[in-house]
Amino acid sequence: MNKLIELLNSSLVSGAVIAVLAAWLTNRARNHQEQQAEIGALRVQADALTVAVMELQGAVAANRLLWEGPAERGRTFVLAVVAFAGGAARARVAGGTDVQSGLVGFGRAAELLSRERVASKQTVAAVREPLTRAATAAAPLVRCSDPAVVTTTEQLLNALSDVEDTARLEAALEAFGRAVNTATAPRLSWRARRRTVSSG
Repeated sequence: MNKLIELLNSSLVSGAVIAVLAAWLTNRARNHQEQQAEIGALRVQADALTVAVMELQGAVAANRLLWEGPAERGRTFVLAVVAFAGGAARARVAGGTDVQSGLVGFGRAAELLSRERVASKQTVAAVREPLTRAATAAAPLVRCSDPAVVTTTEQLLNALSDVEDTARLEAALEAFGRAVNTATAPRLSWRARRRTVSSG
């Protein structure tokens, strides 16, 4: 009977040890899976922000190229002069006086400049959409558990307020990339960290 009790006690103890070990391993595996899911989500969010910033830079560059260069301003001036001359000539042919011809010419030039201004505003409004996407993509990153990611995301958003300062924007984007790479780098196990500390 004593042998049976000893056998039963040893099986209970070994069963308890196995249950504790299984629970520990299950929790560890679950934590590892959650950590990998967080890293994957962080990468997706960071990619979304990076794409939105690049899209914004492209829209700003296109706007600058289309509407702000000296060649474009010269083209608009020449078109306004041609519209003025054409309107004035048309009024003159129709029998208008010099004042009427001038007024018609100014009217045509104003109409052309108004259309150019509307087109320019539409192009500038096109920058709003990528800016909204960048802010939307940054929202979950500002709540990230890694303080470096939060800080660099805020710096990147601040740099987006002046997209013309490309050097500042590029530096903020680079710092953001480094912070995300550090946050998503594989973490060393306890044993590997211990080996690194003892060998270093």
